[in-house]
Amino acid sequence: MEQELAELNKQVLTLQKELSRVSDEADIRKTHHKYGYYLDKCLYNEVVDLFSNCPDTFIEFLGSRYLGKAGVKRLYKKRFAETFVAGRNGPIHGFLLDHIMMQDIVDVSPSGDRAWCRMRALMQAGTHHSIEKDLPLGHRQWWEGGLYENEYVKEDGVWKLWRYRYFPFWHAHFEAGWSKTKPNHVPWPTMTFPEDPTGPDEILERKMLWPDTRVLPFHYPHPVTGKRINSDDLRAPKYGEGVQEGCEEPLVLELSSGSKWEGAEEQESSKGEKVLPELVQDKVDK
Repeated sequence: MEQELAELNKQVLTLQKELSRVSDEADIRKTHHKYGYYLDKCLYNEVVDLFSNCPDTFIEFLGSRYLGKAGVKRLYKKRFAETFVAGRNGPIHGFLLDHIMMQDIVDVSPSGDRAWCRMRALMQAGTHHSIEKDLPLGHRQWWEGGLYENEYVKEDGVWKLWRYRYFPFWHAHFEAGWSKTKPNHVPWPTMTFPEDPTGPDEILERKMLWPDTRVLPFHYPHPVTGKRINSDDLRAPKYGEGVQEGCEEPLVLELSSGSKWEGAEEQESSKGEKVLPELVQDKVDK
């Protein structure tokens, strides 16, 4: 009888852990989709409130990083709000900025208070011709496609955006399509804060925009083999040439200012692991 009760208790604990994982994945997915809905309508106050208060919170965007909650506020409440909606919180008449969030892959850490999510965004944006003279952007309409490789942290029982990485890989004018997009279509930051009052805190060496097609590294190993993808296979050489000198280096997932995932292990991944070992900094006893 005691053995049966012990086995039953073990099964209950296993089910509780699995239920918590599934529930956490759903909450993280909801958090990111809610972020998308707020962003659509330029509700930047609400966007900022989704981010963690951890000192190592950051946003990586367009070859630069905005550090801490102050950097998050500067990007959304200053740069975006002043550029798109004249500094207000909320939409303006005739401006479209829809973000469709999809293909999400969420993985929760063993401790249950940190997580990763890879997700795709497809954006339709532009202005109605009736506001052409009122808006500094003028009349334009465009597409954008990008990928997220974000980290999330649970604070006081609530999942929040923590280390945010958005790579907007391609843009296209609606009329001409992506085959006619000029290289480096979006200007890269050249100055940091405070020299640029709405600028980033760090400027990174790596820059990528269409027609660059390098692969944003996956936070997870292959689900069948348990192996990571060879870094050279994530590069994008010219047709028929293969990887050689002069080919762009592979993209990487990094933390700000060269810091590391404390406690993470530099080792080969194995079958059954949800996140690459070098990215898991919180461990639990098995």
